[in-house]
Amino acid sequence: MRIIGGYFKGKKILEPKDKETRPLKDLTKESIFNIINHSNKFKINLENSTVLDLFSGVGSFGLECLSRGSKHVTFIENYSGVLPILKKNLSNLKTTKKYEIIEQNLFVNFKTITNKFDIIFLDPPYKEKKFNYIIDSINEKKILNKNGIIIIHRHKKDDDKFSDNLKILEEKKYGISKIFFGILN
Repeated sequence: MRIIGGYFKGKKILEPKDKETRPLKDLTKESIFNIINHSNKFKINLENSTVLDLFSGVGSFGLECLSRGSKHVTFIENYSGVLPILKKNLSNLKTTKKYEIIEQNLFVNFKTITNKFDIIFLDPPYKEKKFNYIIDSINEKKILNKNGIIIIHRHKKDDDKFSDNLKILEEKKYGISKIFFGILN
């Protein structure tokens, strides 16, 4: 797995050895960024954007955002089996510190997130079904900027029902993945 575009294009991303984490595949990641850059359903300028990468894992999505010029990325991850890999991936970029890592369980403590974001990437484990709590918390805390988007990564066979606070603008399938692009109502 590699960074596919921007300043760090081609840089290798370290992956976990266990099966608890499933990094975003390069083809899926590339498709997400093509939609971000070319969609006529929303307007996001990736350069200078602020990004919240929830359930970051090894940081594949947020690393790609940094590589493509995002102003700041906040990574949130609490799985001890992957945190050292996320930290190593970030340190391998040798970039100015345009990121922070928050080590917390989102379902227990969402209160520490107070910044506003242009892009919120939500990539919970496929088996996790309580992610609407997070969508509702994003809405309640008003941490998504006015023209911001929420991107959700799920398994293509999942028949997820999303919170009424989320309006889906686009849905795409890639391999076993289903990607949703949405805004808050």
